[in-house]
Amino acid sequence: MENKNFVKNDEEFICDNCGKKVTKLGYSSRNHCPYCLHSKHVDIMPGDRKETCKGDLEPIGLEIDSKKGYVIIFKCKKCGAIRKNKAAKDDNMDLIISLSSRQI
Repeated sequence: MENKNFVKNDEEFICDNCGKKVTKLGYSSRNHCPYCLHSKHVDIMPGDRKETCKGDLEPIGLEIDSKKGYVIIFKCKKCGAIRKNKAAKDDNMDLIISLSSRQI
């Protein structure tokens, strides 16, 4: 079940953090880089691309949700905002596991 405010916006991009080309996710909107897990602070509501900050969202922690599975916690390096997003099927599992041991 998708959030009623969710805007599907599945785009390819070059990661600002690691420089790798990130392909479309295919089953939902791509939110972060599967290689380094960094994201860009571009959304106010998921997929809307209306946020003006455009800062680097650094992965800082992990939650495990019984319905969503792994949920990555991000903190914007520019404005300090905290955001969360479900991990994607092709995310780097070694990095996800390392996030699970971090204290937030």
